[in-house]
Amino acid sequence: MSAPEDLRSVMAQDNSFDIVSKIELQEVRNAIDQALKEIHQRFDLKDSHSEIKIAEGDKEIQLASANEYKLEAVKEILGQKLVKRGVSLKNLTYGKVEPAAGQSVRQKITLQQGIPSDKAKEIVRIVKDSKKKVQASIQGDTVRISGKDRDDLQGIIALLRGKDLGVDLQFTNYRTN
Repeated sequence: MSAPEDLRSVMAQDNSFDIVSKIELQEVRNAIDQALKEIHQRFDLKDSHSEIKIAEGDKEIQLASANEYKLEAVKEILGQKLVKRGVSLKNLTYGKVEPAAGQSVRQKITLQQGIPSDKAKEIVRIVKDSKKKVQASIQGDTVRISGKDRDDLQGIIALLRGKDLGVDLQFTNYRTN
């Protein structure tokens, strides 16, 4: 057996999965459409000139309304619609409320795509502290977990699901050999 074949057979024994944090943008758009429908129908928000739009190349949502009270109502409606469509509110970062033209106000909500590096490092630390025989490696905005024993991998998934890291985690590309 040559060296590259040895390496492949050793690597073939590893099982792995990726930890990602993604937002389904189509669901965000659907939630915005539903929220706008409700806002335009609600009596208390009828003339509030409230709007919700996706901006910055799908990286943020912009809210605008007549005043802070109405903006808060718009934010709440949007939050309900996002949750109904399976979009985690953990992946939203709210900017501060800013004055706009006249009495109106606006707010930006940043959509968190991918795991931020500080959270990725925290995930790696949690995995190492678990004393399970797995390796964690940061690959851009994804963390890959690999190990020989599938039960260890399942244990890591359960461990991370039990932690609140401030971002919504999905476990993908589960590969077993």
